[in-house]
Amino acid sequence: MLTGDLYRFQDLLAPAEADVVARVREFLATQVVPIANEHWSRASFPHDLIKGYADLGIAGTDQSNLLSGWLSLEMARADASMATFYGVHAGLAMGSIETCGSPSQKERWLPSMRSFDKIGAFALTEPTGGSDVAAGLRTTARRDGDRWILNGAKRWIGNGTFADLTVVWARDVDDNQVKGFVVEKGTPGFTATKIENKIALRIVQNADIVLEDCVVGDPNRLRGAATFKDTAKVLRATRSGVAWEAVGVMLAAYEIALNYAREREQFGRPIGKFQLVQDLLVRMLGNLTGSLGMVVRLAQLQDAGDFRDEHSALAKAYTTTRMREVVGWARELLAGNGIVLDYDIGRFVADAEALYSYEGTREINTMIVGRAVTGLSAFV
Repeated sequence: MLTGDLYRFQDLLAPAEADVVARVREFLATQVVPIANEHWSRASFPHDLIKGYADLGIAGTDQSNLLSGWLSLEMARADASMATFYGVHAGLAMGSIETCGSPSQKERWLPSMRSFDKIGAFALTEPTGGSDVAAGLRTTARRDGDRWILNGAKRWIGNGTFADLTVVWARDVDDNQVKGFVVEKGTPGFTATKIENKIALRIVQNADIVLEDCVVGDPNRLRGAATFKDTAKVLRATRSGVAWEAVGVMLAAYEIALNYAREREQFGRPIGKFQLVQDLLVRMLGNLTGSLGMVVRLAQLQDAGDFRDEHSALAKAYTTTRMREVVGWARELLAGNGIVLDYDIGRFVADAEALYSYEGTREINTMIVGRAVTGLSAFV
């Protein structure tokens, strides 16, 4: 049982699912955790680990949302950057093709993505737009016979520097609707440049992408992506994944702080014996337990087919806010040792800032939930 799973939510997994989680947890503990700080410090990506992720055999498989969520938790518990790498590839990129692709398109791309022979990226956010992307998307697509000409720019594209397949969302100049296109690596007019000097998710290779008369054949246009409502279907599912990742970060921070409190001595005794330290730990555990209960119920609703936008929006807004508190309290407990990578928590503190922002800010997700509960839209 996980130290931070006080109410034993993991017991809700079927035995076979628990075995998958145990196998993934072992891989993360032995392969990812030992190298995370080094790569985070260098802002480099451990490409040699991709085969290990492939060997896990979990990408794009027929699994419950509870299992899928728990795997996201475990990945973020090891390292938020590598959880993001996996989430972009298996969630956003593969999810776009699974949700919006035709049967032949799924057959064309998904097998090589499941095996990690082809790595995916998802290009929606733009340099001048984030929260307003539904109405303010500036990247354009113009049909020219049996091909499309894409022009525009994208920013913060995870896996963007090395992805083999990038799902690009662009506005059709003819009908003003957002459509999806799979742009293959090496396509002329497609340029990806690594974003430098990040203070969060430094292992993730985020890219600025420029599309200059980028020609994409019509077979690469996702057949089921006709409006932004189709894009939103992908985001609804992946937003819940980010909520699980936030819980994973909380779990890691709590475990780091708990272990430190047991081992660190001041005034001749472990600091875990002091009341104020125990207060911090219990606050962390409360946030973690409440958030874990929320995402578990969210997964149950998904598995039951009773899943709406406001469910994932509330989970993302709530868990990432609680996550910020938890990593801050953990850093406080470690005092000066909390700001060096040697004790791990500093990496989680920094990475939490990115999780708090991406897949919809707290404010945007709040308005999604507010619209659902009042029947009144506050969007402008």
